[in-house]
Amino acid sequence: MQHIESIILGGGCFWCIEAAFSRTKGVVSAVSGYAGGVVDAPTYEQVCNGNTGHAEVVQITFDQDKISLEDILHIYFLIHDPTTRNRQGHDIGTQYRSIIFYQNQTQKEIIEKVIDELTEAKIYADPFVTEVLPATVFYPAEEYHQHYFARNPEQAYCQAVIEPKLAKFRQQYSKFYQ
Repeated sequence: MQHIESIILGGGCFWCIEAAFSRTKGVVSAVSGYAGGVVDAPTYEQVCNGNTGHAEVVQITFDQDKISLEDILHIYFLIHDPTTRNRQGHDIGTQYRSIIFYQNQTQKEIIEKVIDELTEAKIYADPFVTEVLPATVFYPAEEYHQHYFARNPEQAYCQAVIEPKLAKFRQQYSKFYQ
């Protein structure tokens, strides 16, 4: 029997987060989308304008018998910088903020524990700015954003930004990489 759970993670461009988690053992699905804003069913263009309040996020559904939320979070914090407000590399704007939408109190406690552990371990020189909020409505992104890296691996952004994150993931968490 599977123990399926989901969490919504934002950490810059959703193509990066989706590419990593679609290759993670125990992840059932990774869907790019938008959450945390004030407009119903926003489009990519609306979110990019920065006026909807949405973040680019990925809804990750996973089997707890195969991967824990703690492991999901360790991968997440490895593949993006949780210390930069409203940006990841050259991607700048509120839609690129580091944000986690939890489903229940247990998830919130696990998130806080992992952030505290990473802070104490001084993994990053600067403090975490990751927002931790209760889940809101998740809107799947347009179809052309789904599995972007898998469909466009030779595209310049994929090679320059996503591939190095995947290499880091493979190196540090190879037991979860598929």
